[in-house]
Amino acid sequence: MGCAKNTADSENLLRLLTAHGHEIADDISESDTVIINTCGFIQEAVKENINAIIDIEDLKAKGVIKKFIVAGCLYNRYGSELAKEFPSVDLFVKSEDWDSIIKFLGGRENSNCKNKAPALNKTFWTRYLKISEGCNTLCSYCAIPMIRGRLRSIPLNLLVDEALMLCASGAKELCLVGQDLTVYGQDFNDGTNLETLIKTLNHELPSGTWLRLLYLHPNRVDEALIDFLMSQEKVLHYLDIPIQHADPEILSRMNRPVKPGHLEHIFNYIRSIDNLFTLRTTIMTGFPGESESSFARLEDFISEIEFDRLGCFVYSPEEGTRAAKFPNRVNIKTAEERCARLMSLQSEISQERGGLFMNRELDVLLEDFDSESQEFWGRSYRDAPEVDGLVCVSGVRDSKPGDIIKAKIYDCVENDLFGEVINS
Repeated sequence: MGCAKNTADSENLLRLLTAHGHEIADDISESDTVIINTCGFIQEAVKENINAIIDIEDLKAKGVIKKFIVAGCLYNRYGSELAKEFPSVDLFVKSEDWDSIIKFLGGRENSNCKNKAPALNKTFWTRYLKISEGCNTLCSYCAIPMIRGRLRSIPLNLLVDEALMLCASGAKELCLVGQDLTVYGQDFNDGTNLETLIKTLNHELPSGTWLRLLYLHPNRVDEALIDFLMSQEKVLHYLDIPIQHADPEILSRMNRPVKPGHLEHIFNYIRSIDNLFTLRTTIMTGFPGESESSFARLEDFISEIEFDRLGCFVYSPEEGTRAAKFPNRVNIKTAEERCARLMSLQSEISQERGGLFMNRELDVLLEDFDSESQEFWGRSYRDAPEVDGLVCVSGVRDSKPGDIIKAKIYDCVENDLFGEVINS
């Protein structure tokens, strides 16, 4: 359940289970044990995860499965309270405590399976590489430091080994994830940083591998980092930089203060080098104290920058965070209306940005074949998995999911492009 970081964690658990002789069932009715790796980030996610636990509890009561394990962020956050609420769960474990699961289920380690990299959704061509865990930024609205703790970077050599293993298992695209990629290595105190990691991956990985960077804090994105990333041939011209807001007062209350003009400068600098560079961001509406004037400033900023992709969500007061006690709460209906206004604005911008690719050629990573229309759907450098648009390609022959082909674009809608294959 939850984010891409949980996907990476879950796939690491699958690898360990497989290496200890356990078989991954294709259907829940064929399994003896069910493991839910939970999310507890915001209350909407908590409700969704609780409902999933109840559904699996019901299957266990009916005898469909024998054992039920709940792992991850929900247990990190609610601990004994959660265990008391669901007594039929056989084992509760915190995030990344996979040894406890292996010990509970038993099995003998098979060295022949150590370097296999199972994929949750069978999409071996696109994989997530989690480079760190936890966060030191302490945004006032965010429960992540309470749930996942402070920054813990994964050693460089382990990441390189994992990346090579994923590529050997069929990966063409590696999406780097963490709470904030820009702080990678700060806890090592040996000079290792994000640039070190990217340079090493760019050198070590097979030719043609796509490296996609997700989640960079805007305060730590500067001209030097942008110039470096653009110089690395495997790094896609795509960055996910969540700004959350553009009003200085709101950003200060979020504990995300920025220097005047910094946000405008970094995005304009990127586009001055490559106008087709894809920018994605995340916005929050309804944060305590958000007035009509501060929201109008946010609208103006989005209109000016013209992000290719934008996700928007309504502020959720999370227990234990500083912002949950802030005064001047925004009415939920007002927050939802503002969110809808932003997405309507973004719809026009995304359509306009997509139009820039008319009659251009794009590399497309094929994913799904539509047997009815005889067309392939895939993604270009502009499209992160699960959250962005797609490219529909006609005329593809002798290719399969996971292949990268070249297509010429002839049409676009809000988030998707349509093209015809040039070479297959």
